[in-house]
Amino acid sequence: MSQSPFSYIRHGFAFFWRALDAGRRTLLNLIFLIILLVLLYGIFGGGAKPLQPKTTLVLELKGQLVEQSSINARDALLTNVRGGDVHKMIQLRDVLAVLEQAAKDPDVGAAVLLTDELQGAGQASLREVAAAIDRFKASGKPVIAWGSSYDQRQYLLAAHASEVYLHPMGMVLIEGFGRYRNYYRDALDKLGVTVNLLRVGTYKSFGEPFIANGPSPAASEAEAYLNNALWASYTDNVEKARKLPQGQIMKVINDLPAQVAAVNGDLGKLSLSSKLVDGLKTKDEIRKLMMDRGVRDADGKSFRQIAFDDYLARVPRKATGAAVGVIVAQGEISDGSAGPGSIGGDSTSKLIRMAREDDNIKAVVLRIDSPGGSAFASELIRRELELTRSAGKPVVVSMGNVAASGGYWISMSSDEVIAEPTTITGSIGVFAILPTADKVIDKLGIHTGGQPTTWLGDAGNPLRPLDPRFGQVIQGSINHIYEEFTTKAAKARKTTPEKIDAVAQGRVWTGAQAKDRGLVDRLGSYNDALKSAAARAKLPADYRVVYVEREISKFDRLVEMVGGGTAQVIAQAVSTQLKLGAAATTGLPPSAASGIANDLGWLSEITAQRKPFTAITHCLCESP
Repeated sequence: MSQSPFSYIRHGFAFFWRALDAGRRTLLNLIFLIILLVLLYGIFGGGAKPLQPKTTLVLELKGQLVEQSSINARDALLTNVRGGDVHKMIQLRDVLAVLEQAAKDPDVGAAVLLTDELQGAGQASLREVAAAIDRFKASGKPVIAWGSSYDQRQYLLAAHASEVYLHPMGMVLIEGFGRYRNYYRDALDKLGVTVNLLRVGTYKSFGEPFIANGPSPAASEAEAYLNNALWASYTDNVEKARKLPQGQIMKVINDLPAQVAAVNGDLGKLSLSSKLVDGLKTKDEIRKLMMDRGVRDADGKSFRQIAFDDYLARVPRKATGAAVGVIVAQGEISDGSAGPGSIGGDSTSKLIRMAREDDNIKAVVLRIDSPGGSAFASELIRRELELTRSAGKPVVVSMGNVAASGGYWISMSSDEVIAEPTTITGSIGVFAILPTADKVIDKLGIHTGGQPTTWLGDAGNPLRPLDPRFGQVIQGSINHIYEEFTTKAAKARKTTPEKIDAVAQGRVWTGAQAKDRGLVDRLGSYNDALKSAAARAKLPADYRVVYVEREISKFDRLVEMVGGGTAQVIAQAVSTQLKLGAAATTGLPPSAASGIANDLGWLSEITAQRKPFTAITHCLCESP
């Protein structure tokens, strides 16, 4: 019996699809082989070649400066493969470790600081890096800073360099602290939205924009006091670093219109005449300057150098011995579990228990950078620290950029609290915001009705006016939490609740102001906290530092072993071979591109076997 034409077509299409599928799988196998070979070469074949004398460390800071990165190697790699942008993060501890190691490395002769891609950082973190730059210079090694322009954060670091250069068309933009904020009372009234703000604390002003048309006198007073202190700290820091007369920065700002006119609008020239920079140079001129001063590289086209990521991979690790365990508490505090770069009541508590139960960890440092969040989650974390101290392990709190509200709560079970002078801390207060839109639905002609068994059953309905009884319940709970807060703070600070209440009320202070009011023990750096913890635990001079964190996946660990440079090669190789991304899919049918992307499941399978809380990762540094 002869086959129909449709049968031949069907068989032909099936043969074509099988051939296409086989080709696709072959291509993926080749890609896998390429990646495997690159990984093996990075681990076993390449190795770190010894640095040659007079190598320059290129400290190019790309991304946001954070205490703990929330991006793992797998996510970064897959984002690169798919043609997306990775939100880059730089860990403060990595920058400090690189500068510390480079300062004592005889083969590193200088550093070039590039800040164009530094996207954000808190004042405390910036001061930590600035101090590390000063220590690097104190070892007799110059630091050359260059930027196409400098914003206020970038300039704080550049000011600590031995020489500061700016692109001729660039500028130094120092604006000060504080901004106007929007207030929505009239707009919400017009919309028919009522915001019920329940709080304890005269200065707890977070909800004011929703209930007023301007700041309260208390909020204005507190904000001015805080911002003026931050500004004084910033200008004093920069002027001392640049050897400028006191008040020079404020003078430039106050006379800015006349000074801009005097230089015909040339902001680069104004930066030079104001002595904020030492010269105006393009990037290639900086390269030539370093070539003239140092040693040319192998091809003679640039100076001998090593990148930040590559040098970080060389920083020695100490794998055994007594340790100080560091737990990073960064971000808002929420109930339950949270990933790296954030704080969960359960997950962070579990990390503290891990440190307490690890016989190699003799003391704990809690590094805080948090504006607060859940009071319940904060109490879970505080209790675990209390148990850790009861177990005989010292606990030292190191406050970074922010340790406010819940961020202060979790500091209250420690042997010592160390804050940086510009740490934003305090905010001992409690509030709740309960918006209702009953007037909105009235305008729209919408009505509600029902027969709940109790008044409480529908008390939280935002489409009905706030039941005064429900408001009373919430306010009572807020009052109780505030009492708990001040009582625990008084016990921790060895004072009375009344004295704590006098400096609480939701008010925010700088670290220096908090020290004057007894809310922290002393001012100091993260390094000071490590030393204090080690001393309290009577650790030897060669103690090590470990970071107690979620365990990274096998794939992430493999990429870390290879190093940043090789990881980038992998990402580029995969991206090139797969031709994924908006610009790279040209010529590939959508179904084929989709099929290839789906087959990347093996990457996910590599990382699927996660045991989130089974490892303590070692920091990339020796004891300070």
